[in-house]
Amino acid sequence: MSQQDQVKTSNDDIQELVAQSDSGARSPRGFAGQLLWGVALAWALFQLWYASPLPFLFDFGVINDSKARAIHLAFAIFLAYTAYPALKRSPRFYVPIQDWVFAFAGAFSAAYLVLFESELAGRSGAPITMDIVVAVAGMILLLEATRRALGPPLMVVAAVFLTYTFAGPYMPDVIAHKGASLNKAMSHQWLTTEGVFGVALGVSTSFVFLFVLFGALLEKAGAGNYFTKVSFSLLGHMRGGPAKAAVVSSGLSGLISGSSIANVVTTGTFTIPLMKRVGFPGYKAGAVEVAASTNGQLTPPIMGAAAFLMVEYVGISYIEVIQHAILPALISYIALIYIVHLEAMKAGMMGLPKNPDSRTLAQKLATWLGIVVGICVLSLGLYHGFGWTKAYIGSASYWIMAVIVFIAYLWLVRFAARFPDLHMDDPNSEVVALPETGPTVKSGLYFLLPVFVLVWCLTVERFSPGLSAFWATVFMIAIVLTHKPLKAAFRAEGGFAEGVREGWTDLLDGLVTGSRNMIGIGVATAAAGIVVGTVTLTGIGLVMTEFVEFISAGNIMLMLLFTAAISLLLGMGLPTTANYIVVSTLMAPVIVTLGAEQGLIVPLIAVHLFVFYFGILADDTPPVGLAAFAAAAIAKSDPIRTGVQGFTYDIRTAVLPFMFIFNTELLLIGIESIPHLLITVGAAVIAMLIFAAATQGFWLVRSRWYETLGLLLIAFTLFRPGFWWDEIYPPVSIESPTQIEALAAEVPPGGNLMLQAEGMTIDGDQVSKLVKLPLEGEGSGAERLSNAGLMLNMSDDKVVVDMVGFGSPAQEAGLDFDWEIQGIQVENERPDKQWMMLPALALLAGLAMLQLQRRRKQASAENAAA
Repeated sequence: MSQQDQVKTSNDDIQELVAQSDSGARSPRGFAGQLLWGVALAWALFQLWYASPLPFLFDFGVINDSKARAIHLAFAIFLAYTAYPALKRSPRFYVPIQDWVFAFAGAFSAAYLVLFESELAGRSGAPITMDIVVAVAGMILLLEATRRALGPPLMVVAAVFLTYTFAGPYMPDVIAHKGASLNKAMSHQWLTTEGVFGVALGVSTSFVFLFVLFGALLEKAGAGNYFTKVSFSLLGHMRGGPAKAAVVSSGLSGLISGSSIANVVTTGTFTIPLMKRVGFPGYKAGAVEVAASTNGQLTPPIMGAAAFLMVEYVGISYIEVIQHAILPALISYIALIYIVHLEAMKAGMMGLPKNPDSRTLAQKLATWLGIVVGICVLSLGLYHGFGWTKAYIGSASYWIMAVIVFIAYLWLVRFAARFPDLHMDDPNSEVVALPETGPTVKSGLYFLLPVFVLVWCLTVERFSPGLSAFWATVFMIAIVLTHKPLKAAFRAEGGFAEGVREGWTDLLDGLVTGSRNMIGIGVATAAAGIVVGTVTLTGIGLVMTEFVEFISAGNIMLMLLFTAAISLLLGMGLPTTANYIVVSTLMAPVIVTLGAEQGLIVPLIAVHLFVFYFGILADDTPPVGLAAFAAAAIAKSDPIRTGVQGFTYDIRTAVLPFMFIFNTELLLIGIESIPHLLITVGAAVIAMLIFAAATQGFWLVRSRWYETLGLLLIAFTLFRPGFWWDEIYPPVSIESPTQIEALAAEVPPGGNLMLQAEGMTIDGDQVSKLVKLPLEGEGSGAERLSNAGLMLNMSDDKVVVDMVGFGSPAQEAGLDFDWEIQGIQVENERPDKQWMMLPALALLAGLAMLQLQRRRKQASAENAAA
């Protein structure tokens, strides 16, 4: 077989892997193919209509959330049976008759909630036989659709939880429950919003589809190619330049795709051969691409689908999710670039040949400074300008911004028309020239406008994620339709009509691709809803708390390790979204509860991000990481070795969740000033770079074992300066519970009173935990406690909860009748913990001197030998 045939076969295998995991491997011909294409297109159009304000403007076609979820799942199940073959030997080019039957039956079962909405509402809680038959059929068909689209693991997990619902009385005592009848279980899971049609499917319907569609349209317009070429033009000439460019381009591709495998294939087919050319072994080239692509889902503003679920599960806005996720994602990518640099230094690699540039260093720096300052000034001007004017012009600001964006788009397209269109080079050719930076960057600046619109709607207008994605997608549709004919018109070289035809083709292909990419997510969120429904129906969440507390002996670190292991294990077979739903539903409340019992207040968002991170890391965890298999196919390397190497690169990402659980400043929680922010960001970046150097065994030269230990100690200290500082200066003291009213009076409005309380739970368990009681307003301590819903019975040396107001802050904080307040935790006055960073930096300087001295000796020896 010729080399060209081998490359073609390899590419076919890679595309088959992507199709099987993301969009469906079946491509039927003839009428069946046209129907499949039409249904996918109809799904995209339905989602755009549902997300738009048009139904409310015209008072026509208004669809409530429950109906939308049912229709969403009906499309997903129908396409799952028609786009995904049942078995590997099943036909790929036509749809068997049984699959048509299953597709229509599954779609009908999901749409049953819409078709018979009024009848179901009239007999709520008292389902008839037909309701139960449809629910049972729907559950079975959903599980099979999940198996086809995502493989057996999620189907098995959902089936196990479903079995547990019925087999509760026969389970061991530690996990036993009274069980549920078929009517009750099916009604709960299928006919209400507690199970399949719950929050997860709602987020898939409202948010995720539009973001996936937005990414598909960006890719069809050529943004993926643009980001890759820009990355290479900027970084390709550096040491290990193609690998550094792969990291940046994969991070930018995170704007386009929420799939690690799609990221690997999109950028890896170009970057991996070039990495091998400059000296990277095949398995390391694939590992770099895997590590960069998996982290693409962590990168704001468009993160993986699970990030949108946090909005509902944690109860915060999406902009807050972005705020908390931005610093860990930033330092993770910076560290990966540094790891690549260290690999290149160890191997003595060089970059690709650089195009000659007549500009001096001062001119280059001035250009970059002008770009950065210009972007900052423009951003501040738009933000604060509209911030001042919105109070006067109101809703007209939307139209003014739309006009500004439209004019900017026309100008940028005209500007881009001066430069040739970008085409991806063949990375296997003998000569690969780096693209010129200036023309490359300028040729596609208009691709950044839809991202700007998305961020503007999220951060300035404070639209919902769904509405923000809708307007960004509408703008993206306009770009896909017009950028090619506009370029042709501005160049005055003909081809306008051809550009119009290509625009419509790209638009329709983008809409269909977006729908097919959503099949797996749609059925995954529905199947994961079975797990959530089982938890709410059986109360297994409380059982999990006791079980995890038992196996971890109440140790928070063991509990986090256990959670990470579960996420990695399930993530080998479950997609990130389903993995996040399952693990966060079971483990997030457990970690928060047991952390409080140990005196550690863990923010819920920190726990959810912890689960999210390890769910994503499963994509490159051997032996099943599909992203590693895709990269290995491109690199022609061993997938297990590629996955192992990729996971070693991703150790830096695996460490971050443990750090931000104990130091929530890394999530920008508790940042009090600009200097505090700068110190936190600076220390985190330095710590992550040092940790990367320690894990690579190489910094300025190859590190000795004691230097590696020193680097790890420094990184830990910079990440968690409070760990050592707390040993020197205790952070809190425990005051007598009889001082509770006096201390409550001193808490600032909106502050928290930290109570160490002990009492009996509703299950009869005696627990002791730290409770954060929010206190609003002003007044005496007794008044503020009463306003928080807490009434106390106080004696000389004992304080007992006499009553807790229903739905009050005290009840939500976890206090209950007859609990005893054992003490009040008060923060001590002490120096800032950041002072602990100074000895760490001094130690770092000492290690630098040792390694510099050794490097000079090595250089002298090499020169003498030469």
